[in-house]
Amino acid sequence: MKLLLLEDDDLLAESLAETLGDAGYRVDSATSIRMAESLMATEDYALAILDLGLPDGSGLDLLQRWREQGRRLPILALTARDTWEDKVNGLRRGADDYLTKPFHEAELLARLHALLRRQSGGLTQILTVNGIQLDEHTQKVSTDGATWQDLTATEFRLLRYLMHHPDRVHSKSQLLDQLYALEQDAAAPNLVEVYIGRLRRRLGKHIIQTRRGQGYMLVSR
Repeated sequence: MKLLLLEDDDLLAESLAETLGDAGYRVDSATSIRMAESLMATEDYALAILDLGLPDGSGLDLLQRWREQGRRLPILALTARDTWEDKVNGLRRGADDYLTKPFHEAELLARLHALLRRQSGGLTQILTVNGIQLDEHTQKVSTDGATWQDLTATEFRLLRYLMHHPDRVHSKSQLLDQLYALEQDAAAPNLVEVYIGRLRRRLGKHIIQTRRGQGYMLVSR
């Protein structure tokens, strides 16, 4: 699952990207509105974390512009302003949640998880599709609700993305885009085949289907 982080404080951005990476997310970082708009126009993000105080303009204006363009992804706004008027203004202009600096990274992760669960219609940290249960906190999977298997970081990211988007065909390039951030070295397309094979051995061959010449699909029933 890929996130966009717009934060002009280099140290904070680096720390957040590391924390989010450890939690199983891929992060593209931007330090300006111009960079964020360019990324948003070309990439597919599950959620954006948006600092409102930026060097080249207003984060609130950017937030409102994205909403007017029809972008419906959850947006978590970060700001140093802590008055209730500022929070109300941010929420009215399109933010889904609001976090005041300084903050604990654990709180940011909890709010982020809540936004993503709300987006997918889930109420718990257990994601369930076609008898497969994925614990998004512990990064473990179960096929019977009793025995839980540990997943590698890449297995977890791939399975979570497929489970959040069931019954849709995803090309190898789309899956690679969700697994690796832009600044990372490009991975070979056959790497997707390797991890799909690993997941099939854990979950059963019928869960993830191949669409020849198109890609892969996790079936919901």
